[in-house]
Amino acid sequence: MSSNLKFGAGIWHFATYVDRYATDGYGPKRSLLEMIDLAGQVDDLSVVDINYPFPGGNVSVAEVKAALTKNNLSVIGITPEIYTRQFSKGAFTNPDPAVRKLAEDLINEAADMVRELGAEYVKLWPGQDGWDYPFQVDHHELWHLSMAGLTNVAKQNPDLKFVVEYKPREPRNHMSYDSMTRTLLALEKINLPNIGVLLDFGHALYGGESPADSAQLAIDYGRLFGMDVNDNLRSWDDDMIAGSVHPIELMEFFYVLRKNNWHGVWQLDQFPFREDCVAAANSAISFLKHIDSALDRMDWDGLKEAQKQQDAVAAINIAREALFGLL
Repeated sequence: MSSNLKFGAGIWHFATYVDRYATDGYGPKRSLLEMIDLAGQVDDLSVVDINYPFPGGNVSVAEVKAALTKNNLSVIGITPEIYTRQFSKGAFTNPDPAVRKLAEDLINEAADMVRELGAEYVKLWPGQDGWDYPFQVDHHELWHLSMAGLTNVAKQNPDLKFVVEYKPREPRNHMSYDSMTRTLLALEKINLPNIGVLLDFGHALYGGESPADSAQLAIDYGRLFGMDVNDNLRSWDDDMIAGSVHPIELMEFFYVLRKNNWHGVWQLDQFPFREDCVAAANSAISFLKHIDSALDRMDWDGLKEAQKQQDAVAAINIAREALFGLL
């Protein structure tokens, strides 16, 4: 049950952001190459997840490869932007077959980019798939379309892995893939070996899940292909610095991963609107390292015994002592 630390981040961590108030943005726009250069300044960061089409203006694959090499970075995933304005009524679930085909074509282009950049997977976040109002959709048809779209792209690219990142809501009020259980239900029905789940720690919190329980469930079904970490106040997908609000739950999450010998990238999905993006990434990675060392210090046998008895007091004391040096 040893650790195997490797850190990554979504390249959007190094972008600048807008919201419905600061419509002029929280800083000047950055090109993808500028984002990669900032990622290269983060201590111990080795991989990035990159949006497709490439953000921040026209840039060639050769330029991206050169920037990655210069910053000693590689690519873990390509995230096709199947959630933009043209997909505002859905990607897989769009009522227009022509738009569904556009989404499929974009995902296949992203798959080619995975091959070109030597990445591990295509990450699918179908954020516009779902509904907003009662009676708006035929739920049977919507669910069928959600699974059919995923099935099509996975079958067309059997040599690649696809990961589905679920989220309860936003931008849709109800998203098709809104929870670990619903996502696993779809993947079990589809029954293809190259589709898994990317568990976003914050999405699990936001959805009222225990991230540790969700991780164990995905592992038990052989579907945990990737994960993101961040933090929030549970009422929204705030994408704050990992460990800033829920350190004990973050520790339990990584305890479950280590217990199951799950080795993957500890990936940041943070949105530092007002913070220095390099400092925010370093802060998160530093705390993740602390969690890893706390797991080394933790009394695993004592915890196992406490869990056998479902002794909450003993269990939390063991976790606190390891993480904070407190009894």
